Amino acid sequence: MQSFLGGISVTCFVGSYLVAMLLDISRAAGRLPGRGILTIGFTLAGLFTQAVYLIVRAVGQESRGDASLLAGWYDWSLLVSWGLAACFLILYLRRPDTSVGLFLLPPVLILVAFAWPMRNWEPFSRVEAVGMWRNIHGLAMLVGTASVLMGFIAGWMYLTQAHRLKSKLAGGGGMRLPTLEWLQRMNRDCLVVSTIAMGIGLLGGVVMNLNRPGNVGWSDGGVIFSLVLFFWLLAATAVEYLYRPARKGRKVVYLTLASFGFLVLAIYGTLTSQHGQRPADQAPTLSTESTGEPS
Repeated sequence: MQSFLGGISVTCFVGSYLVAMLLDISRAAGRLPGRGILTIGFTLAGLFTQAVYLIVRAVGQESRGDASLLAGWYDWSLLVSWGLAACFLILYLRRPDTSVGLFLLPPVLILVAFAWPMRNWEPFSRVEAVGMWRNIHGLAMLVGTASVLMGFIAGWMYLTQAHRLKSKLAGGGGMRLPTLEWLQRMNRDCLVVSTIAMGIGLLGGVVMNLNRPGNVGWSDGGVIFSLVLFFWLLAATAVEYLYRPARKGRKVVYLTLASFGFLVLAIYGTLTSQHGQRPADQAPTLSTESTGEPS
């Protein structure tokens, strides 16, 4: 099994994406039985083999000792291309009647071609890698947190407006709120944005932790609750997009309100653990010059 996974090359996922793109382009030639299933299958094969390729590459980098993990232009280009391919799959599942592959899959292949000449470049140092992935982790988690909060606020406004409409108070008084349809769309958008941002943030945190082993344990409370929040958001987004009744009424609102509860748990777990504190080896120290004390 290990030798099989180690034998996965760039050709595997490039070929899968290329076939998926050609299948999507073939819409212009007429109907083809099973084309949708084949497109999804080849895209999943490309995502799987590309993810395995990156993991095997990271394991190989780790075996080199002081080499940084997934911290070079080649790795980053492949990660971005993987993200675009994942976006294509999500959009295709959401709207299988559209030709989104014609616009999303060519950039995926272009990014891989752009990365190929840089495959033998030396990665950045571990210090540089930690700093870069820390910025990605922090920014993505910030966006994800803000999106969950915005979804909570939109859900609160939705329930308030629904109550006012039921009580026939929406037209009176000085308070005017957006329509229920607009607030429902906002809830849905916040759910998607927070899921994507949290996923990127978790990826950044994992790679950052791998580049500085021992600073934050994998069983740390902040890590565990962040994973729980992400998998809840992922499940909520999947239910909202794949289960049509969830798109109507208050169901998506309740999903975003529950997401806020998981966010509170994640923040609590982060602030009460080592995850949310400055490591001891990075704590600022006072010099004898600044304190005036003799050495």
